[in-house]
Amino acid sequence: MARPPFPPFDAEAARRKVQAAEDAWNTRDPERVALAYTEDSVWRNRDRFLTGREEIAAFLRDKWAREHDYALRKDLWGFHENRIAVRFQYECRDADGQWWRSYGNEMWEFAEDGLMRRREASINDVAISAAERRLFGPRPATEHGAPLPLR
Repeated sequence: MARPPFPPFDAEAARRKVQAAEDAWNTRDPERVALAYTEDSVWRNRDRFLTGREEIAAFLRDKWAREHDYALRKDLWGFHENRIAVRFQYECRDADGQWWRSYGNEMWEFAEDGLMRRREASINDVAISAAERRLFGPRPATEHGAPLPLR
């Protein structure tokens, strides 16, 4: 099950890969998202270490059960051969109604078939009010590639 574009990446292919990841994560469909990773993909997500699609899908099911109204934006930071660096922001609310904006950086490594075999994510959360929200569902196509603000 190959996932183009394939490494080595040029700037356009890296941008397409990042947008495809953003679009998939905004579906909040754990099984669909997990298919973008190799069977033996390894992750570090904050303080969690995962191996394989089944663990990834279980992690995502739990994540999106807790993180309501999740909306994500990713921004290409850099790329080289089969690696891509991304910064991202997402917003969600918890069961108590508190809104959060999460800021993070990811490092991705891809197999020859375009599936991600390694993902490392560092993420920080900031409590925000509903009035401070700026992410409302998936990004419209007219905003693809727009840079993320620092705050």
